[in-house]
Amino acid sequence: METGDPRNSVPPGRTGPFYGFVAAIGAVAVVVSAGPLAALPGRLAELPAAFWTMAALAVACDARPFVPPGRRQTSAVFPSTCFTFAILLGWGFGPAVAVQAVAVAVSGWRLGYAPWRTGFNAAQYACALAAAYAVSRLGPGELFDGGRLRWTEVAAVGGATVAWFVVNYGLVSSAVRLRFGGRWWPNVRSGLAYELVSTGSLLLLAPVLVTAARASAALIPLVLVPLFAVYRMARLSDEREELADADPLTGLPNRKALLTEVAEQVHLHAERAARGEPDARLALLLLDLDRFKHVNDALGHAVGDRLLVEVSARLTDVVGGRDLVARLGGDEFAIVVPRLTDLDQARERADRVVAALAEPVPLDGLPLDVGGSIGIALFPDHGEDFATLMRHADVAMYDAKHRNDTVAVYAPESDHNSAERLSLLADLRRVLESEPSAPADAATGVRGSDGAALPAGLPAARDPRPAGDPYPAGGDGRSGTSWRRRPRRRRVEVEARHDDDLIEQIITGADPVRRRTAAASGRRGDGVRAAPVAGDVAGHVAAAVSAGAPGVIGPTADGTVVAAPREPAGDAGEITMYYQPQIAIATGEVVGVEALLRWRHPRRGMVDPGELIQVAEQSAVMRLLTRRVVDDVVQQLAKWSAAGLTLRAALNVSVRDLHTGEIADQIADRLTRYGVAPQRLQVEITEGALMADPRRVLASITQLHRIGVGIALDDFGTGYSSLQHLRRLPLSEVKVDRSFVLGMAEDPDDAAIVRSMIELAGALGLRVVAEGVEDERTWRLLHAAGCDVAQGWFHARPMPAEDLATWLSRYRPVRPAETASRGATVAQGESKASS
Repeated sequence: METGDPRNSVPPGRTGPFYGFVAAIGAVAVVVSAGPLAALPGRLAELPAAFWTMAALAVACDARPFVPPGRRQTSAVFPSTCFTFAILLGWGFGPAVAVQAVAVAVSGWRLGYAPWRTGFNAAQYACALAAAYAVSRLGPGELFDGGRLRWTEVAAVGGATVAWFVVNYGLVSSAVRLRFGGRWWPNVRSGLAYELVSTGSLLLLAPVLVTAARASAALIPLVLVPLFAVYRMARLSDEREELADADPLTGLPNRKALLTEVAEQVHLHAERAARGEPDARLALLLLDLDRFKHVNDALGHAVGDRLLVEVSARLTDVVGGRDLVARLGGDEFAIVVPRLTDLDQARERADRVVAALAEPVPLDGLPLDVGGSIGIALFPDHGEDFATLMRHADVAMYDAKHRNDTVAVYAPESDHNSAERLSLLADLRRVLESEPSAPADAATGVRGSDGAALPAGLPAARDPRPAGDPYPAGGDGRSGTSWRRRPRRRRVEVEARHDDDLIEQIITGADPVRRRTAAASGRRGDGVRAAPVAGDVAGHVAAAVSAGAPGVIGPTADGTVVAAPREPAGDAGEITMYYQPQIAIATGEVVGVEALLRWRHPRRGMVDPGELIQVAEQSAVMRLLTRRVVDDVVQQLAKWSAAGLTLRAALNVSVRDLHTGEIADQIADRLTRYGVAPQRLQVEITEGALMADPRRVLASITQLHRIGVGIALDDFGTGYSSLQHLRRLPLSEVKVDRSFVLGMAEDPDDAAIVRSMIELAGALGLRVVAEGVEDERTWRLLHAAGCDVAQGWFHARPMPAEDLATWLSRYRPVRPAETASRGATVAQGESKASS
């Protein structure tokens, strides 16, 4: 990985200002040091043995300075600082700057510094020593003259220490900024704590060293013992930190080190983007090995570990010198690729990795084929922090696996667990938990979801609230329980809710885009401003307030978070049922309806039903949704019966419903409660649900069949083993998928497929319903093929229950032509269209 501070080079375009600064500091150092150094030869004879001992130790210690492993900045600790500062306090500026220059020359030679770098280090130390000497001269007289130090002299020593540190650190920080650019204060602040501890400790040891030298020069070498102890402790500490950041099996950086690297690189690339540099993109590649579990199961974990070591070696060889390869755990690896100009460069790096893994890995004479799937997330296109980039790379990687591909780039449409979908799931739970049925009324009876009255004898459903309860059932997450606000001082009090109900707050705190939007507005939708609250819990609450989460108003002036009644379910939209008529083709009569779920969201409008089901199936919300649908449909059937309509209603159930085994009991309970005959209800299942877990699904279907509920196979023709299902399942109906019906008037192949499915179902005694009938020509083709029922926009679009009642009152059956002449003409035309 490329270091952040190349030792002997200056980036192009910065050589002029940087070398100008180096030359200026060198000139200042020469000016301030020329006189004392010129007078130094005449003083050498009078310098005591303590001075020579310190000088020798300074040069010898700097021959092996302490360089902390893994640090990005020039942060080596030079023990000569302690000795030269002590010489300054005891014998003046000339001897100190001379010893420091020799020590710098030795350390520069040992570390391989360029001449300009060694010269700048000598000049910076000379300026720092000159500033410290000037401050020390502000005292009342000579320091350490054998007497007791007064407080003014102690203050002078402290001032000299501060002056040395400020000048030295300021010169180094200025040089780094001129050399590499970037903002001034973050660069200074990043290394300040480390320098204060390391260099500051050496400077503060100098007065003690001078005092010991006044007593005896033999005491001076004893300072090496604590210096060595500190050195060893620091070294062991850094080694432990280094081991904590490394994977013990492969030696690669682990997840912790990856997080640190990505965070630092994101900061650097954000600065590059702000400066308009072209290479301001950063790629995070997430690699998951294929068939690694098979190796572990067949050959054992020892061979699996050896395979991982070999893979890590190949990855390290194939990536560039600036890239970082990390092992996240198991067979997952990550690669950080900095300084990219576009996505094609990231793809090229991923293709190189795929090519490197394509070669078999020979272990114990057995060639093991190992490949991998790689997901790519790019900064700043796909995320601006480690968590977002990591999640998006993971989404892309699984997308590649599902497509049997090797490389995939993150795409929002592939992200089925995005923050938007999690927010949608939270809204769906809220509307399902808090949207009650209308209460019973003695005069009008029970009212259903469409507002129509039921007979008074029918029992009410889903409203356990006591009379006079001012809040909707489920409004606080607890059915039938009224809510009270109890704010207390010095406490964060937030109403407990189901985990899914906190998703909106969590994603707002985790998603930087949503967090910035919330911070910019600083207000909820109702205009209540959220004040800051201290503490981790308060941070989540503040994010919830910014996002407009229900149940939180905001903190008061004393820091108390005030909980409020959850906003009514209308804020999350309204769940309603639409019904689409099913028409008997031969007679034109309405024989049934299909119940279709609709959710009108306040921000998104009508939510796509497919997305709605996909979101709900990810959690226990599916159970709530199914309960609502079953209750509404059966209740509507009861109302139609009271009005003299004997329609059959079909409703769809999901894979999750069929796996739990509760769907049959639930339907039986609702049919009994509302007095609806089981034959009036039909459950539609898909072949995908059957393939997921045939045993459990078959058990649920069999139980429904025993109750008397009809079973229809939906999307017939799009599954995997339709013939087997038709033979084994207790079906009463099959529904030909609309993808075939829509094209049968124009495509002879689609027409042939539809006719074949109708003949097959008819031979098995099953009713056939064709979906997607949108024109008269298709309707006549279906009649000629012997199809029983048509459903589609040719007859009617899906509509609410009240609109369906109006439509039924106006509908007149339409039958195919029955005259022989017209029938012959139609048959001849249809035969040509189908040939």
